[in-house]
Amino acid sequence: MGTQDFPAYRRTKADGLLDQKIKELESLLNPCTLCPRQCKVNRTVGERGYCRAPYDLYVSAVFAHFGEEPPLVGTNGSGTIFLTHCNLKCLFCQNYDISILGDGSPCSYGQLATLMIDLEEKGCHNINFVTPTHYVPQLVRSLSVAIDRGLSIPIVYNCGGYESLEVIRLLEGIVDIYMPDIKFLDGTLSKRFCRAEDYPEVVRAVVREMQRQVGDLLIDSSGIARRGLLIRHLVMPSCGEDTKNVLQFIKDEISQDAFVNIMAQYHPCYRADKYREISKRITDQEFREALEFARSIGLSRASHH
Repeated sequence: MGTQDFPAYRRTKADGLLDQKIKELESLLNPCTLCPRQCKVNRTVGERGYCRAPYDLYVSAVFAHFGEEPPLVGTNGSGTIFLTHCNLKCLFCQNYDISILGDGSPCSYGQLATLMIDLEEKGCHNINFVTPTHYVPQLVRSLSVAIDRGLSIPIVYNCGGYESLEVIRLLEGIVDIYMPDIKFLDGTLSKRFCRAEDYPEVVRAVVREMQRQVGDLLIDSSGIARRGLLIRHLVMPSCGEDTKNVLQFIKDEISQDAFVNIMAQYHPCYRADKYREISKRITDQEFREALEFARSIGLSRASHH
């Protein structure tokens, strides 16, 4: 990939395609079909769907994050922008004050563009949008403003995996690094804990499309991610078989060389204490078995990053 094509949005903007993508994305706000919930409310006049997000963009926090995966953090951090609300509302959400309670402040396109430029000027290696699903049109319009102001670091699409395939396809040529969770591949679990019985089929299709667009995670000689797919999976208590299914799916249908962060930090949050099976932390054995299974099937880049 030549310098003029990195980040990908440079070429998309130069070719005159970004404005068309913005128009297509904005058309999905009325009726709102930005995610698989298909609420079909009119976001442009303030109606709110399942995610409860307003039309205006709301941001909770902006900072150089040093707690993300090493290829994103590098030496100067990942330029992380936490967005309010969420289309999943997992009952064990660890950021429920932001994702469910909507703790944040309104942010105009120009203001968000300024925040992105500021993060790059601080040396951040990327712009990391956390929970962007329900704000994609607003984010891409803000990105267009930031590009005009000289933004030149890649976009990380940091999501829960419950995405519209149409939206992800429109993001081709805009996003360089996709970072989805794969939470569950058992619809019984996703229905119980995320109110999304179709989550498994949705996330399978979405992650396949992400892989098609950007491929395996490409890390440069400085250890910084430039482009590709980075998958997260949070090991949950009493869900060991589903974890194995997630890892097997990645190996069989995504890539044996997929970069996978198998995460151990689960602890009961939000309403998890109301559900016996997830009202506890995972055991050392549960986490060890997840890592050992990943190694046994040949996922060479799956680890606790």
